[in-house]
Amino acid sequence: MRFHPPLHRPVRHGCALLLLGLAVSTPASQLLSPVVVTATRTDKTLDDTPIRTELVTRDEIERTHARSLKEALENIPGLQLREIHGKSGFEVSLQGLSSEQVLVLIDGLPITASTGSTVDLSQYALADVERIEVIKGAASAQHGSAAMGGVINVITRRPAPGFAGQVTLDGGSYGRQNPSGRTLDLSRQHGQAIVEGGSETWRLRLGADRQDGDGFTLDPDAWRQQGDAVLRDQLSGYLGWQPGSGKRVWLDGNRYREDAEQRFTLLAPPNLVPQRKLEQIERDRLTGGAEWRYESGLAWQIKGLAEQYDSHSVTRSNTVATADRRAALDTSHLSTQLDLPLWRRQLWQIGADLHEEELQQSVNGSSELDGDRVTRNSRELFVQNDILLTEATEIVLGVRYQDDSDFGGHTAPKIALRHDYLDGRRWRGTLRTSVGQGYRVPNLKERYFRFDHSNLGYRVVGNPALEPESSTSWQLGSTLQSDRITLDINAFYNRVRDLIQIDEENGSTVGGITEYSYDNIASAQTLGLESSLTLQLGPRTRTRLAYTWTDTENRDTGESLTRRPAHIALLSLDWTLPSETTSISLRGRYQSRELVSTEDRTWSSAWATMDLAINQDITPLLRVFAGIDNLFDKQRDFSDSTDFGPLSGRFGYLGVRYQWGR
Repeated sequence: MRFHPPLHRPVRHGCALLLLGLAVSTPASQLLSPVVVTATRTDKTLDDTPIRTELVTRDEIERTHARSLKEALENIPGLQLREIHGKSGFEVSLQGLSSEQVLVLIDGLPITASTGSTVDLSQYALADVERIEVIKGAASAQHGSAAMGGVINVITRRPAPGFAGQVTLDGGSYGRQNPSGRTLDLSRQHGQAIVEGGSETWRLRLGADRQDGDGFTLDPDAWRQQGDAVLRDQLSGYLGWQPGSGKRVWLDGNRYREDAEQRFTLLAPPNLVPQRKLEQIERDRLTGGAEWRYESGLAWQIKGLAEQYDSHSVTRSNTVATADRRAALDTSHLSTQLDLPLWRRQLWQIGADLHEEELQQSVNGSSELDGDRVTRNSRELFVQNDILLTEATEIVLGVRYQDDSDFGGHTAPKIALRHDYLDGRRWRGTLRTSVGQGYRVPNLKERYFRFDHSNLGYRVVGNPALEPESSTSWQLGSTLQSDRITLDINAFYNRVRDLIQIDEENGSTVGGITEYSYDNIASAQTLGLESSLTLQLGPRTRTRLAYTWTDTENRDTGESLTRRPAHIALLSLDWTLPSETTSISLRGRYQSRELVSTEDRTWSSAWATMDLAINQDITPLLRVFAGIDNLFDKQRDFSDSTDFGPLSGRFGYLGVRYQWGR
């Protein structure tokens, strides 16, 4: 029978909700439910969180050999990953809402977007990541501007007493698409190391990650290269002081460096002129904070962020430099939170966020902004009340007030309900529903930035007249689970006002260069259905099927929104051999066609891929692994500018991982 904490004592000890969550009885064949904190900023098990949350666990990261945040998110149902224009990276879309409307966090603190635009998921390594939490829709009062479409929160692991470490090395080949022209050359190499430990009071963690890729090309003898050569280095360090149970003071530093090379050609009849773009990116991130939990249930925390993101790119035509672009984005953020003890079956929470950012951008020594630099700051307050009506029913009420330096104040209320409609010995059924208002001010890029890719035939110009976006998000879903079966269904509807969109019809041609600008769409909507079925087929075999249907509409014109596929399907299969030292995993993905342009009604074709991952444990501490990404070599037609299918073809790799200590 399922264990329920007494309503009058759910938080009597430090981290009590966490302890109670871990005490929930589960079938012997299942792992205990992981703890989530994103949805309500309180420790609850995945089954008990009132706001629907999807997880990428550490086991999934290691099983599928994910090397970056982008690769770790590939198997979240309904999540769309797409390339960033002019960058060697990927952005995310949730429930038909774009990457600018999805808030990406590390331990609850925001990530600086690339050049003031969108977060590049390829720039974040996973050495110190414990799990990744995904909330879809504007359902949580704790998150403000940029969280209209949802929240992705990367949770890093806390070091434990003692000493432990792990080293991972792997490398692979694109075969005939290796730039060297030699099939067996290593065209991509990866190394990762982490050591951690300490005493009961002091904890330390050091991590390093390097990804070195030569890219890929359809023709090794040609100048043009379809896949960029990228070198990514990331160093991290954590120092924590834990003077007692439920008490922690910590400091976390992260340094990222990237060198990327793009090689392409520009048609200057009758010749194709070689072009090269070299970009160097540096990001220095420092976070720190303190949290204190008391036996009464009272808890407080404060944490802050200072991050500097610098980009320097040089574009050359043959050997002549045509553009020297520099960008600098500084971000600072301070967050506080107070959790009150249980009072009449209510858990009150009060918090505040202060945010400031500054962007500078120049090309050939001249500013690309409307002025030398632009700044923005905001002050946000939120209040939440988690009402425990009965052991089976919980309501969360919340409201967030945001005061922006350029757009004034705005209030966004939220409400969420969780109800266990079935709680038997074999089956548990949970209903979750929520309604929340979202609000997002235009980012600095959308308002001021001039993104000039004239060498590729286009440029994007910011629009200072943009208005903030606002939305209302409805979510209604049910989870039904037993020892061997979990069925999850969720319907969503997002109504957006003043949606910021860039599309072909917003462009005009000047001197042979197409110039696009951002614009507000008075009214738009996205709606759909997300579903997944997980089956434990045996003690060593598990499969998951997921399907998402999404419909989008520009209510001004009746047209669909661009780059939003209607159908996405996922398949995962995990099989452990009887020896229990060998595991095989398959991850399949299907994406239907997507509208590219509303002006000439062009579409990108549907596609499907399959990834294979194999793990072999030589000893309890030593693992060798191998895999093939894009097993059936499905790749886009690079001669068709409207084809947004998979970028890279088949990639095979081998690796080894050694760990010691705990």
